[in-house]
Amino acid sequence: MISSMSTRPLGALPIEGAIVQRASPADAPELLVLQRCCWVDEAIANDTLDIPALHETLADVRAWLDAWTTWCVRVDGRLVGAVRAYQDGPSWDIGRLMVAPDLAGQGLGGWLLRHAEAHAPADVESITLFTGSQSVRNIAMYERAGFRRTPASAPPGIVRLVKHNDPDRQ
Repeated sequence: MISSMSTRPLGALPIEGAIVQRASPADAPELLVLQRCCWVDEAIANDTLDIPALHETLADVRAWLDAWTTWCVRVDGRLVGAVRAYQDGPSWDIGRLMVAPDLAGQGLGGWLLRHAEAHAPADVESITLFTGSQSVRNIAMYERAGFRRTPASAPPGIVRLVKHNDPDRQ
């Protein structure tokens, strides 16, 4: 079990004036815009025009708000970051970790990852996340946080990373 995750101190949000709160359906339009901004920024950073899933709609975002626990970070009312997670059997799955492109590199992504990990239920055995295989910055951040790539199946172009409570399973 990853009980140590729920007791790890997070520290203050790295951006002055930022607040974190649970997302509501009213946040869905901004979450969709933030998601698309992050994907475009990643495509530019990776020197590719490969921008995934722009077919996702506002209804899709609202549906995952029902299925996932989602946290938003706001500065002066502006949505600048978000992360979501849910328990899938013995795994705590983290998804859609997003930081506004103009705030990338300020530590908000790492803070959001630690926040989602800290909320893992005590009975989970691992934390899992997926990211694009070209998401060099994200993969590096996840690996620094103790996640390891796993050969388990993932869709094409996607990397699956896992963190186990048992270090021998890494």
